Amino acid sequence: MINFLQTALGNRSFATGFIITCIVVFMAALSFIWTPYDVTDLDIAAKLKPPSASHWLGTDHFGRDIFSMIMVGARNSIAVALVAVVIGVGFGVPLGCWAAARGGLIDEGLMRGNDVIFAFPALLSAVMITAVFGPGAINAIIAIGIFNIPVFARLSRGAALSLWPRDFILAARAAGKSKARITVEHIVPNMANLLIVQSTIAFALGIIQEAGLAYVGLGTQPPLPSWGKMLNEAQTMMSFAPHMAIVPGLAIVITVLGLNLLGDGLRDVLDPRLTRKRD
Repeated sequence: MINFLQTALGNRSFATGFIITCIVVFMAALSFIWTPYDVTDLDIAAKLKPPSASHWLGTDHFGRDIFSMIMVGARNSIAVALVAVVIGVGFGVPLGCWAAARGGLIDEGLMRGNDVIFAFPALLSAVMITAVFGPGAINAIIAIGIFNIPVFARLSRGAALSLWPRDFILAARAAGKSKARITVEHIVPNMANLLIVQSTIAFALGIIQEAGLAYVGLGTQPPLPSWGKMLNEAQTMMSFAPHMAIVPGLAIVITVLGLNLLGDGLRDVLDPRLTRKRD
């Protein structure tokens, strides 16, 4: 583990992404026990103040401290994206591995079902779910998670299909191991690198999707802040309070950039052949 970290931190993309991600996660974790101001407190007398010593990133149209809202918003965005990725991995990987192991009509049917799910983006899925159950963070998690399932199913199926003809898999089959046991003991461990990298990418996309859903009112609901909701509230105040839009916009950009750099660095570290090709 120590050797891996030393090698990974020597990769500039990984090191940069790791630092950015750690900062965002630290801010989100810190918001559970401390924020400069309570995000539910309204102070109309202090509304629309620019960044200052008392309010580091300014205040919004209700007088709420924007830095505190960014901290709590990070917590909500990370929670939604993380659970959505867990849903995608938890359902998509077993489905993809099962399709690759069984083949035939089962493989074809599962992949066509994936195509149907993949045809509905997270936003459209959220609209349909919200029409039945109402808006909220839970429904956003379900919508983004459902969108992630076919992504991981396709990835795991492709990786598994490339592994099944390998000699060590044929040796395991000759030893009498079942397909299920081979999948658990040999297939999944050998595709773990791909799954880790894809998870970081899906996590970054989940941050964007959560912000988009919150922007249109389908994600995290007041009084809890969300980066997307903050952008929605700031769109009519750009001329006289640009910090209201710039701050949450930068938070989204920096977080997604950090996660993408982390994923790119992980891909290089876990597959040295890519680094050699670039060199």
